[in-house]
Amino acid sequence: MPMMLLAPILLSLASASAQTAPATSPGAAAASAPASGRYRGGRLFISPMGEPFRPTSRDDDSLADWFRQTDRNHDNQLTMEEMQQDAERFFAILDVNHDGEIDPDEITRYEEVVAPEIRSRFGGMLAEAGSRRSFGGEDNDQHQGAGRYGLLDLPEPVVAADANFNRGVSLAEFRQAAGQRFLALDIDRKGYLTLPGLQATRPAPPSAPKAPKRTRPSGDSSGD
Repeated sequence: MPMMLLAPILLSLASASAQTAPATSPGAAAASAPASGRYRGGRLFISPMGEPFRPTSRDDDSLADWFRQTDRNHDNQLTMEEMQQDAERFFAILDVNHDGEIDPDEITRYEEVVAPEIRSRFGGMLAEAGSRRSFGGEDNDQHQGAGRYGLLDLPEPVVAADANFNRGVSLAEFRQAAGQRFLALDIDRKGYLTLPGLQATRPAPPSAPKAPKRTRPSGDSSGD
């Protein structure tokens, strides 16, 4: 075939190949990866009221993401009122049927859909309230459920707001719990929280499980 005819055919094939190749943006791999606390510089954070904040990159600070969202006037100081307002916002998300109460079905939805990580870490905890099992391979890790990812040792933050134990959480109870949890975090009684202060009190991430020791099969004399 003459070279003058061959060149246009080759150019046409190269163009078709480029059009059929899948286009990938720089953030496509991170967006498609399941969100988790596996990143070295960023890990799952569960807010004092139970809202999960998942890292989207290695350097994402999920605690800072929550703080910036809750600090409505952006003065780098989180007040009790701001924390209660943020609790009201999250309550509206959990109250799917908008009847003014997070009922048992909506609590189940929270545990299984909104923040399933807390169930995978404390499955059966309510039936074994006194248990202190280790979930990270370390016997000294006593945090369970959401307590492994937040600032307070609350395995189930939404259920913990049920002050009258009627198996439902009202907006008033949720707001009251937000105020109580603010006071628990305001260690110095300044009347506000700061991001550096919260970062300093945040528990260290759980240690990775230790690899099991390899044992030599009985009768194996290799290496002797």
